[in-house]
Amino acid sequence: MTSATLSARLPDTGLATAPLAARYAGAEPRHALTNPVIDLILSRRSIRHYTAAPLPDGALEAIVAAAQSAASSSNLQAFSIVAVTDPARKARLNALAGDQSHIARAPVLLVWIADLGRLRAIATDNGQPGDGLDYLESVLIGVIDAALAAQSAAIAIESLGLGSCFIGALRNDPVAVAAELGLPAESFAVFGLTVGIPDPAVTTAVKPRLPQQAIVHREVYSSHQADAELSTYNERLRLFQAGQGMRSIDWTRQVADRVGTAAALKGRHRVGTALRRLGLKLA
Repeated sequence: MTSATLSARLPDTGLATAPLAARYAGAEPRHALTNPVIDLILSRRSIRHYTAAPLPDGALEAIVAAAQSAASSSNLQAFSIVAVTDPARKARLNALAGDQSHIARAPVLLVWIADLGRLRAIATDNGQPGDGLDYLESVLIGVIDAALAAQSAAIAIESLGLGSCFIGALRNDPVAVAAELGLPAESFAVFGLTVGIPDPAVTTAVKPRLPQQAIVHREVYSSHQADAELSTYNERLRLFQAGQGMRSIDWTRQVADRVGTAAALKGRHRVGTALRRLGLKLA
């Protein structure tokens, strides 16, 4: 398939004319290849303002199909999705996630589940104890499968002219979320993903990322490689924050505040304990 053919198949979603430059705020790599698919991925951003309209017919099915097309460790497909549209249930989940306005606004909240419960049931039905599920490796498989699937879903959402935002705060209280969703033992919510039609009255820019020099290491890791890039990135991110009417704060300060204390995790320092309550062994 040629780039021209693919471009014709992609809907006009009003993406930036220079997605690579936007993603790096002018610090883009000099020799990066591009095509319509890469431009679409580069243009993904978190959308927190939605219209009241429901998703178009067939959109959810397409999103799930894209999610299921992501890689899966040993084809275990160790994830499930709970699609929440009931306003009352969404409100209860939102309360557990700290009352975020975009959860209330979005017509759909997709909750991504690391589903070891289904794998345990399959093992039992086939006369196996499922002892391999008692180790942290299996929990990682469920989390990674869910994350890979959700990112594929997020790109599909962008391609349909819709918007999304990841909700990590559903991990603030995994036990309460599991009860609300009726999850089986050995299953837990990894994160949520709001989905809806972006509000055309609100412009959401692409947030700049660290320059590639700060994260790409050649052959071996260099702990000092990124130091020279961080102050420049702080400046670029402050410009983005000013343009979006956001609180101005250096990225390095934001990182330090986010990981500086257990309290900053907003309850998520107890995730290990919560997962054990949900039946996971984590050996």
